Amino acid sequence: MSYRYVAFLRGINVGGHHKVPMADLRKHLQALGFENIITILNSGNIIFSSDSDNTDELEHATSEFLKQTFGFPIPTMIRKADDIQQLFNSSPFEQIEITKDIRLYISLLKADVDHDLSIPWVSSDHSFRILEERERLIISVLDLSVSKTTKAMEMLEKTFGKSTTTRNWKTIERIVNKL
Repeated sequence: MSYRYVAFLRGINVGGHHKVPMADLRKHLQALGFENIITILNSGNIIFSSDSDNTDELEHATSEFLKQTFGFPIPTMIRKADDIQQLFNSSPFEQIEITKDIRLYISLLKADVDHDLSIPWVSSDHSFRILEERERLIISVLDLSVSKTTKAMEMLEKTFGKSTTTRNWKTIERIVNKL
């Protein structure tokens, strides 16, 4: 039986560092036994099929394989495609008024993390809000009209650890459209 997954790679092709060409990535992932591989954008979003039904094992094997293949660590978060579809269908941002300055984010965590934040949470300048925390997911909104910086991502890493990767909601939409 084959299962459909979405992998999110952290820290590749950012600012000219840790370059991973998507064609090479697809070819190497086939060596892991992945099938029906689709990459979305250049930032490490991959839809694939596998006979394995264990996301933890897939994450570990993929991350180790990519480190050996490309020569640097590539933290990997893998979710079942159905879970990403359910996240999308739940419309977590339907109450948010969208303007040109509003950014909608989904942060994926390697594991649930103990923290002291009371969620929902709002930054002191009201530029960043964490709306919800779900199983290994953080749903947040950044208002660039209040703050032009992306200190929000630093705050997420400080609170939830570096085993986190964040995607814009538009990227999640693109992924869902390819599922």
